[in-house]
Amino acid sequence: MHIRICSSSLAVQMAAARESVLLISTDPAHNLSDAFGQKFSKNPTLVNGFNNLYCMEIDPTSSIQEMIESADNSAMNSIMQDLAFAIPGVDEAMGFAEVMKLVKSMEYSVIIFDTAPTGHTLRFLSFPTVLEKALAKVSQLSGRFGPMMQQMSGMMGMNANHEDIFAKLESMRTVINEVNQQFQDPDKTTFVCVCISEFLSLYETERLVQELTAGNIDTHNIVVNQLLFPPKGSNCDQCNVRHKMQQKYLEQIFDLYEDFHITLLPLLTHEVRGVEKLKEFSRLLIDPFQPPK
Repeated sequence: MHIRICSSSLAVQMAAARESVLLISTDPAHNLSDAFGQKFSKNPTLVNGFNNLYCMEIDPTSSIQEMIESADNSAMNSIMQDLAFAIPGVDEAMGFAEVMKLVKSMEYSVIIFDTAPTGHTLRFLSFPTVLEKALAKVSQLSGRFGPMMQQMSGMMGMNANHEDIFAKLESMRTVINEVNQQFQDPDKTTFVCVCISEFLSLYETERLVQELTAGNIDTHNIVVNQLLFPPKGSNCDQCNVRHKMQQKYLEQIFDLYEDFHITLLPLLTHEVRGVEKLKEFSRLLIDPFQPPK
């Protein structure tokens, strides 16, 4: 949930500086609706209290199912379904391509992707490569087996034009290539990592940074959330022990990412829910939190 609050807060600040902002959640456990206190769907919805901030919650795996069900005929439906589930990860990747087609048709100054925790995010970032490889293989086979598929579908009384099928797949590959290029353009895309000051979270962040770097995706911002700062002279042993532990890993974060812009956010005594609370919390992204000395 702390990732969701950070992405929502970033969207709020971007809305104050840009003409139009779209915040997209690709996490199946959608929480944007909870954060803003407003129901969102797979279609962009204007956030209450704004005239230029929109949110949508999508699930790539459901997108591919909708695409299969909307296929022009039963033969294409069957072939698309076989392809979708024959290659590991390609169902999500094809759904991702459909989502990207939708996003490309929209005109927003900034699009923010609110992704799930590290494992899901790395899979999300691998979709372009997965789909590119899968479609390259399918396209290669189309020349060899296309005529046979056409003949068999005719004998079975089905009207399947294999050229239409592969044209659809090729159009997906074109979209994926464009997305790949945009992801790897630091002038258009950057990735903001959000973590907490604990060993496992730091480990996952380093893994994510390494994967992003290997994929030529720009990342130079890290947000460290839920930092505890007990009042001076506090008698809370648990608070003091946790603060000491967090400070140890915070030092490691600054050592590991000395070239990064690191933003520190405090652990609050209340939930950040609703537009007004998000606006208040989002100011900490602009005016750095000053821990008590």
